[in-house]
Amino acid sequence: MAYQLTFKRKAIKALQRISEPYYSNIMVAIDNLRDNPRPHGYKKLRGINAYRIRVGSYRVVYNVINDKLVITILSIGHRKDVYED
Repeated sequence: MAYQLTFKRKAIKALQRISEPYYSNIMVAIDNLRDNPRPHGYKKLRGINAYRIRVGSYRVVYNVINDKLVITILSIGHRKDVYED
């Protein structure tokens, strides 16, 4: 079962600011979430209903809705900045 990906506006803007080769690596990791929304190394975040994966020094924060097979990418950013709202 492949999940559908949706992106928050904040995540799209952050992704546009990331340069190569990080951009390509992040896009591959996000695309892999379609088949496995909880890959090896994922973490459940405390305080919000979300997960995160590591892609080098960057983090992808996302939400999974299992009954609708939807993954929403909430934010993408460098590890020192991604958790600040």
